Amino acid sequence: MNTELFISRRLFFEKSNKKFLSQKIIRIALVGIALGLAVMIISVAVVTGFKNEIRNKVIGFGSHIQVVNFDSNNSFETRPVSQKQPFLDELKTLDGVSQVQVFATKPGMIKTDEYIQGIVLKGVDSGYDWSFFSKNLTDGNLPGINDSVRSEEILISDQVSKLLEVSVGDRVVLYFINEDESNPRMLQLTICGLYNTGMEEFDNLFVLGDLQQVQRLNNWQPDQISGFEVVISDFFRIDEIEQDVRNTVLDYSIENDAILRTTNITREYPQIFDWLSILDMNVWIILFLMAVVAGFNMISGLLVLILERSKMIGVLKALGSPNWSIRKVFLYLSVFLTSRGMIWGNAIGIGFIVVQNYFEVLKLNPTTYYVDVVPVNFSLLYIILLNLGTIVATTLMLVVPSYLVSKISPEKTIRFD
Repeated sequence: MNTELFISRRLFFEKSNKKFLSQKIIRIALVGIALGLAVMIISVAVVTGFKNEIRNKVIGFGSHIQVVNFDSNNSFETRPVSQKQPFLDELKTLDGVSQVQVFATKPGMIKTDEYIQGIVLKGVDSGYDWSFFSKNLTDGNLPGINDSVRSEEILISDQVSKLLEVSVGDRVVLYFINEDESNPRMLQLTICGLYNTGMEEFDNLFVLGDLQQVQRLNNWQPDQISGFEVVISDFFRIDEIEQDVRNTVLDYSIENDAILRTTNITREYPQIFDWLSILDMNVWIILFLMAVVAGFNMISGLLVLILERSKMIGVLKALGSPNWSIRKVFLYLSVFLTSRGMIWGNAIGIGFIVVQNYFEVLKLNPTTYYVDVVPVNFSLLYIILLNLGTIVATTLMLVVPSYLVSKISPEKTIRFD
């Protein structure tokens, strides 16, 4: 039998303990622990949810990894590469690669009778994954694109449609300029659908259409494109997978052919991903402060418990119990009490996540935060780690104040009684 555990359980479940002053102090400590853990769960859920939402939106416009012409700079006016590459079959079978799709971009402008808006026409083929834009579609349909007939349908953002005062079904005129031509090229295309991602910087820029339209504008051959988009299954392996993609591309490089290079979404938009990285520091600060508050709450409760149980401590010492054994009694008791507060903390934190996820109670300004509601990410792993971290941190903080047990003299406490 674990004697220390047995005694601590009796103290924890004994109803007569309610008359002790320590019960009121412990209730305050438990409220602090419950609120602290709830704040930690909510903070992690909101920050990870926010990061996932923003990251997925940026990736939705440009995929995880791109393979483009080495001569292409960071503008959307790109140098063409051949769509028929010898490395494609092996690239699609790389570990972590989910899909490889082609694209081409062409900067230009949309003009109506009264308004004008600069845009980038992104051309895709029939193999393009439309899941991201399908999720964010607000009106109309996705462009009907096939490889045989050039489509005249385009998908624009809801924001651009409001700026230009156009809607689904309207015909708009797009103008494009080539370096080797003095006169601009004009396309008259039909708006088939509207999307809204909340990322105003991207929504105001990208128009989705047929790859063949971009090839025609650039005077490219039917097999020439801007590059390849590589979609991967795990964002946190992006650097590792990009290295594998780069090695595969270089292994199949052909002399006197266009030199290809790889880039990933974090380098394309460093300002956004650096900003998201800063959020991690905020979470760590919150977790540290909440753990310290919970620890000091339990320290005050433990000290009162020890002082109120000085008679019991004296009796146990008189019966031959060593100091460490008695300290273990109070440490076990503290763990029981901390666990009770953590149950309420989990209930509050998980309850908030469920309510926000299904009812979207808390709203945000999408112009500032890129999302219209507070996003939350329910991760069982994070919740388990937060619970383990809380109970370990508070228990370790209680080891030092438990030394007070060794200062209590059995002779004085029993004589005093």
